[in-house]
Amino acid sequence: MLKLSHLPYFLLASLLSISFVKTVNAEPTAKLTVVVNGIDHQKGEICFRVFGGEKGFPMSNTSEVQSGCTKITGTSVKKEFSGLKPGTYAVAVVDDQNGDHKLNKDFFGIPTEGFGISENPTVSIQTGTPKFRDASFVVNKNTTVNIKMKYSLDS
Repeated sequence: MLKLSHLPYFLLASLLSISFVKTVNAEPTAKLTVVVNGIDHQKGEICFRVFGGEKGFPMSNTSEVQSGCTKITGTSVKKEFSGLKPGTYAVAVVDDQNGDHKLNKDFFGIPTEGFGISENPTVSIQTGTPKFRDASFVVNKNTTVNIKMKYSLDS
């Protein structure tokens, strides 16, 4: 039988065991490594946006799951994103030459800075802006995606 003087210890032990159960059942997280190849010059930075769904893809700067920029140091750069829930994602990158962290376009809507999209879909006047489903991929524990930088629309 539990003595009344031992009740506080019993309650404390119960609370601690419940908190350990929550820790054990925590959702797994994944790491995404994005490698951008084919950079034409050594100035500016490459800005990354990781999207977890169609909303805002690929242009929005408010609906991404994670984002960040990396200084250009060669013809390729790499950035890691951790703490992602396993699932389906797509990535858009911009060769940001003027530091505004967005893709600049001309009067006709054609990009004036380099860009890239995961799964490297065709981007042309005929195809238009790629859809999330054409650029998406599954992220599990550790996933690496390679993106080819484009400096003009595909023919």
